[in-house]
Amino acid sequence: MTKKAVFLLVLFSIISSSCCPTKTKEVTSTLGKSDFYDYAWELEYLSGTRIAFEGLYPEQKPFIMFKESGSQFSGNTSCNGYSGKYTKKENSIQFGDAIKTMIFCEGGGEEAFLKMLGKVNKLAFDSDNKLLLLIDDIPMMRFKKIAKPQQ
Repeated sequence: MTKKAVFLLVLFSIISSSCCPTKTKEVTSTLGKSDFYDYAWELEYLSGTRIAFEGLYPEQKPFIMFKESGSQFSGNTSCNGYSGKYTKKENSIQFGDAIKTMIFCEGGGEEAFLKMLGKVNKLAFDSDNKLLLLIDDIPMMRFKKIAKPQQ
């Protein structure tokens, strides 16, 4: 490997590791189950896209909600509503295929969101109690809690 390639690899590693908090805690720690389920979690960060986050979601950010009963998730991709089932055991999670409404969406944000949701396999919370969805131990999506919907 050339010196330039090594330098670029080190630089990329530093940049990618600094973009997301690395201190995480499992769902079962200080953030209780009642603080996780039935809240809307708004996306703040999405890894792996070539388009800047604000370019993907210029008007509305995606959100996700988890229902404990029935292991269901739902939300909005910033364009369409979606829902599906998930499997969770401790800090491992798998999302089933999301069923979504069929409004045409521009910009690639919906596709990037749903594609990444299908890849993640773990969840955790950072030191600010933000929800992290990870691939193994690498945060790929970060959400902030925004509201508990009206019953």
